Amino acid sequence: MEIVRKGTVPSVPGPAEYFTGNVRIDMQFQRTGESRVAGAIVSFEPGARTAWHTHPLGQNLFVISGKGWTQCEGEPIVEINAGDIIWCPPNHKHWHGATPDSAMTHIAVQEALDGKVVTWMEKVSDEQYLAGVGNVRG
Repeated sequence: MEIVRKGTVPSVPGPAEYFTGNVRIDMQFQRTGESRVAGAIVSFEPGARTAWHTHPLGQNLFVISGKGWTQCEGEPIVEINAGDIIWCPPNHKHWHGATPDSAMTHIAVQEALDGKVVTWMEKVSDEQYLAGVGNVRG
C-alpha cells in the first residue's frame, strides 16, 4: 500500500497550453503496471477552464466545491455544483472549469490507454465560454 499525505506533493499551476486562467493541480497521480488509473484534484479560479480535450477511456469528475460549467461538443453548457459526479465517455470532446463568478474544484479520474490519459485540443475561446452567461442548462 502507498499513502501520499496531503501537503507532501507540491501544487503545480495548470499549464497555460491546456488551461485558461488560474488553475492549480494538486495530488496528481498516474499508476503504472497493470493499473491504468490516473487523477488529480484540480482547482479553477473564477473564469478559469480547460482547453477542449478527450480521454481515450473516458473521465469521471467529482465536484467537491464551488460551481462550474462543462460542455460537450455540439451541446449546451451545463452547470455543475459541489456533490455532482460527471461521466464523460471515451473520446468525447469536452471542456470544464469555473463559472465567471465562482471558483470550482473537482477530482478528475481517468484511465490510461497505452500510457495516454488525455488528448488536448484548441482552447475554449472567450466567446464560446461566455455564451454560457444567461444560457446555462442546470
